[in-house]
Amino acid sequence: MEFSAAISAFLTHVKVEKGLSSNTVSAYKRDLLKFDAFARKRKLSLEAISRDDLVDFLAGLYRQKLESRTVARQLVTLRNLFRFAQTQDLISVDPCINLESPKIRRTLPGYLRLEEVERLLEQPDGKTPLGLRDRAMLEVLYSTGLRVSELIGLQVSDLDAKVGCVRCIGKGDKERIVPVGRKALGMVEKYLRQARAQLCCKGKSAASPALFVNRRGSALSRVGVWKILSAYGRRAGLHRPIKPHMLRHSFATHLLERGADLRSVQLMLGHADISTTQIYTHVVEERLKQIYKAHHPRA
Repeated sequence: MEFSAAISAFLTHVKVEKGLSSNTVSAYKRDLLKFDAFARKRKLSLEAISRDDLVDFLAGLYRQKLESRTVARQLVTLRNLFRFAQTQDLISVDPCINLESPKIRRTLPGYLRLEEVERLLEQPDGKTPLGLRDRAMLEVLYSTGLRVSELIGLQVSDLDAKVGCVRCIGKGDKERIVPVGRKALGMVEKYLRQARAQLCCKGKSAASPALFVNRRGSALSRVGVWKILSAYGRRAGLHRPIKPHMLRHSFATHLLERGADLRSVQLMLGHADISTTQIYTHVVEERLKQIYKAHHPRA
């Protein structure tokens, strides 16, 4: 069987039978297409792929200077594919058996200091519809810690201004309710009153139910949010690339710095495992060490 045919069957399986999100399916597809190109060069069929081939492929990723986390994710994708192929009797032996995962170096998530967040939030021009949208969007990102996919998936009906919370759909199509701060709610209400209708009117098609829309009245894309945030980061004079996830990291770090408990932060972030949230305690500990070294006379 051609490897490309196995990819198609596997992607259909994870999308239809396992019900994985479109983002996860797209990530699987990107990873598998890389290996498909490798298999084509070696003229390998699905059944002919061996453990040595996988080792050579992963070694090639390291030679491309990819991080161990990226290589480990690629291996997880291949494990899932070959496990599926074996259960479907497409192969007799799983070549991933006894193949060790790369050791992942644990890195602390990048986050913004409070004064940097304030500078970033001040950048949008509140006198224009797009500026109002951007200010409201940045306020919501920092106030809730939403993932960018959750942000662009928000609909107007998901916001409950009276209760002060927003309903979002996270990983695995899991729904959760997240509190929204007073300042963020105020900016969103201002955007809804003064800007969103203008943006929707410019669109040629029917207005989108999305909370945050682009200049054509359609829902913003992940890339669109990334470009907007990156541009405001440069304008604010921040000396590092600003990505949407950095506001999520800042949200969690600032909560813990001010005494929030880990379990509450886990629920707000939508982490299935609290060990994922615990990385932020290391950020806080590192911050305390820096303060100690900077100010203690015998540090």
